[in-house]
Amino acid sequence: MKYEIGDIVLITHSGEEGQVVDIINDKMLIVDVKGVTFPVYAYQVEYPYFKRFTEKKIQPAKKEKKYIDDVRKEKRIEVNREEDGVWLTFLPVMDFDEFGDVVVEELKLHLVNHTRLVYNFTYKLHFFGKPDFELKNTVQPFEDFYLHDIPFEDLNDSPTFDFEFTLPVPEKGKASHYEAGVKLKPKQLFAKIEELNYPDKLVEDKVEMGKLAAKGYKVYDASKGRQHLEPARSVIDLHIEKLADDYRRMSNFDIVSLQLKTFEKYYDLAVAHRQPHLIVVHGVGEGVLRDEIHDILRMKKEVKSFVNQYTPGYGYGATEIYFQI
Repeated sequence: MKYEIGDIVLITHSGEEGQVVDIINDKMLIVDVKGVTFPVYAYQVEYPYFKRFTEKKIQPAKKEKKYIDDVRKEKRIEVNREEDGVWLTFLPVMDFDEFGDVVVEELKLHLVNHTRLVYNFTYKLHFFGKPDFELKNTVQPFEDFYLHDIPFEDLNDSPTFDFEFTLPVPEKGKASHYEAGVKLKPKQLFAKIEELNYPDKLVEDKVEMGKLAAKGYKVYDASKGRQHLEPARSVIDLHIEKLADDYRRMSNFDIVSLQLKTFEKYYDLAVAHRQPHLIVVHGVGEGVLRDEIHDILRMKKEVKSFVNQYTPGYGYGATEIYFQI
């Protein structure tokens, strides 16, 4: 391994510089780029000194005056969406055991915001009352936020999923602060879907925070659990112009990150809905996105096979995935 912890390296596919913060093995590193840490292969990075020495200093071009009438208006698509609260969803990752039975290996946790409000949240996971994981972030309107994975067997350790919500912008009629917690046992997981509803502003009654019992539980038939998931897709198009309106202002790293996040989302939905196959349209280009997706698929237990072959509709720009049935 020619790199050491603390070395400054250049990410070859994005042109961004980062720092080596850990070494996994002789082929993979953990790098930090502007506060974001992620794994890369050693062949995907190099020392930045040659680039620094050879690149020309670009003189900033003089800005032309622009008038308000010349600014292109953003395209906005209005979609009628039904508001039904904020949800904590558990997407099961299935596998076969040594007896050929389908078992749940792990759960993927998402915070789903089905409202028109933005929420700041603090999420904490406890086992036997002891803190194990904490995350602070913001969930946007009508978006889902990936939290983390949890092994299914860890549900035997009395986990509690605690949330603290606040509004970045005060909303008339809404409380300024709300706490809620979810406790689940393995046998209850597919019998209960816990709804985290942001409460109306309290006037006189004081409700004890931190307990969903204060708001009540909604219990559903486990066989109908999938109806609360977003529908799966048989084809997902990862061309950036399909995913973001302002992609011209995004860096290469941000573009690939958004494409991979979208791929992971619809991959998980396809598995949860037990879809037999999925087509991922990644384009041809330099093959960076295709290679990243193929590396991910090689690590997925539920993938039976995948192929990137010529088709009349997509040429070599799509990969078809076949799942274990």
